[in-house]
Amino acid sequence: MTRARTASLAAPSRSDARPAAAGDAPTGVPADSRPRSWPTVAAAGITVFLWASAFVGIRFAGHDYSPGAMALGRMAAASAALSAFVALTAGVRRERAPHAAPGRRAALPRGGTLGLIALWGVAWFGGYNVALNAAERLVDAGTAALLVAIAPILVAVAAVAVLGERLTGRLGVGVVVAFAGVALIAAGGFTGQADKVGVALAVLSAVLYAFGVLLQKRLLARVDAVTMTWLGALAGTVALLPFAPALVAELAAAPAPATLGMLYLGVFPTAVGFLAWGYVLSRWTAGRTTAATYLSPPVTVLLSWTLLGEVPAPLALLGGALCLTGVVFATRR
Repeated sequence: MTRARTASLAAPSRSDARPAAAGDAPTGVPADSRPRSWPTVAAAGITVFLWASAFVGIRFAGHDYSPGAMALGRMAAASAALSAFVALTAGVRRERAPHAAPGRRAALPRGGTLGLIALWGVAWFGGYNVALNAAERLVDAGTAALLVAIAPILVAVAAVAVLGERLTGRLGVGVVVAFAGVALIAAGGFTGQADKVGVALAVLSAVLYAFGVLLQKRLLARVDAVTMTWLGALAGTVALLPFAPALVAELAAAPAPATLGMLYLGVFPTAVGFLAWGYVLSRWTAGRTTAATYLSPPVTVLLSWTLLGEVPAPLALLGGALCLTGVVFATRR
């Protein structure tokens, strides 16, 4: 996630401090005026499933790959897939408009904008992935998914503190409820054996996610979502290169299923997930797309339960429900 969770993978906020995911680019037609279509619904469902599966994939591959090496392998695969997509779409555009003036072709961002995109990519695709990978060595996939799900509230709080947006009673109540859920999860974990360091790393992942969302909000007014995701992924990959020796050594020792799991994380939850989410965001309102992301933690719990045998503990289920309730309450209009 790698959601995620996003991310690429996800999420600019509007006046109600509601976050969305990567790909929230402005469009010329109000999203409310666009009819709901099955392709859009399908793309949203695919994205939620892919981002939820990322938590399970990290848990699975993390037995054989260290956090930094897995993050680098994932982002190398994602960067390759995104680069292929960008090259393919550029070739299609050239074939459709072979005589277009060079000045009319989309130009890559430069200067300060490019620097901020690189910072976003390092935080989102680099720092977030390493922190989440490390967290899931200590806590199960369901715990990690529900803790990362508090990121929208962190975005809303930061929007009040940094961007000067209005503090509402709903936000205050939502924060209290969500963090009561975090406390319950930290007390017992989703399998009844929570690791306090793992919980802290998952919360750090949520903080990095929120930072990426706030920066993304500013950047999507200057650059399209696909270009931003592609360049951010490249920046994140470069930032992770110090883990290359560990990745090479672990590739030689890891079983094939773990390596395939790592590659899956890069190609599907990261590359395909972020591209599909950009498609959804160009057709739905921010509120509707954000509501769809609330489905990711429950799907993660079901996948983790089914595929990894991580059975939720009743107290942690209550904590997870409180987290999601607080997030929904705080981010609704």
